[in-house]
Amino acid sequence: MKRIASVLFLVILLTGCQSIKELYIETYNPAEITYPEAVARILIVNNTVPQPPDVGYELYLLGKQQDTCRANADSAAWDACKTLGKAIIEANYFEDVLLYHFPTRTDDRFIADGKMSAEKVRELCKETGTDAIISFDRLLFNMRKDVDAVSNDEFQGKIKVEVGGIVRTYLPDRTIPLASVVVNDSLEFREYAVHQELLDVFLPTPDVALRAAGTYIGATLYPTFVPYWDEEKRWYYTGAGSRWKEASAYAAAGKWTEALESWHTLYTKSSNKKIKAKLASNMALGEEMTGHFDKAHHWAVTSKDLFKETEGEEAMHTKLLHAYTAVLQQRIQSDKKLDIQFGE
Repeated sequence: MKRIASVLFLVILLTGCQSIKELYIETYNPAEITYPEAVARILIVNNTVPQPPDVGYELYLLGKQQDTCRANADSAAWDACKTLGKAIIEANYFEDVLLYHFPTRTDDRFIADGKMSAEKVRELCKETGTDAIISFDRLLFNMRKDVDAVSNDEFQGKIKVEVGGIVRTYLPDRTIPLASVVVNDSLEFREYAVHQELLDVFLPTPDVALRAAGTYIGATLYPTFVPYWDEEKRWYYTGAGSRWKEASAYAAAGKWTEALESWHTLYTKSSNKKIKAKLASNMALGEEMTGHFDKAHHWAVTSKDLFKETEGEEAMHTKLLHAYTAVLQQRIQSDKKLDIQFGE
């Protein structure tokens, strides 16, 4: 069952005798990849070759590069697999998600892309009873640690880990991958201390930093494979008068149908185009919150046109509604994609 959106909290912005109430909502968005309806069980595979400990790590102390730098990346790719699998399970989209615990590559070419063969995909799916595979086919780390003096009695330590690679999803009845995802992200740690030795207490060790980067990548990748929630900002206009206050009270309580009725009554009775523009914007929000994205888009366009007519194309409210119409158009397309992904 899809949820449309839920209000998190409100912020009031005063504008003369009227105000704007901002709210944060959670929107449900489709995964980037759409699987066939028959896919119910997913296998996560670590198909990478760990980079050597003397590759991809630089250490600079007070601006001077050190020669002996080592960082073990063996566990980082496994952490990425485990974190991604956990996030996918928590999304409650697939029936089951399994983690393949055995090596799938025997070569030592850590830079090479380990794209899986169709035969290997069929073999793994048959062995595990799964319908599709998500495979980390390459995952490389580049880490740099800098320790610098920022004053006579303070030192700064910074670790930046850059991650690059390729993650693919495979189906056993396809000769080519269903999709390929390029990984390109980074994670940074920064601490301050009165002397250099304390920085080693506050900052993670190189091995821990790499594992944290692997965990981070796994956690950020899951929207590629499963529908996900995202937080977005919205707003509605308030005004003087009992009907305005009634509508605002309904909106603040999440009673959007009742708020819509009040706003619509005010809209039909008003002859002031600026007021009608604000009410049309409010009705766009009300229709969005009740899941009627086409109606929401209609009212957002109406509001934008009225603001443009009364305040000009470069006015703040006109630009806001222009952006909102684009957001609603995207929600219309996303809702259609969600229907496909849920087989509706």
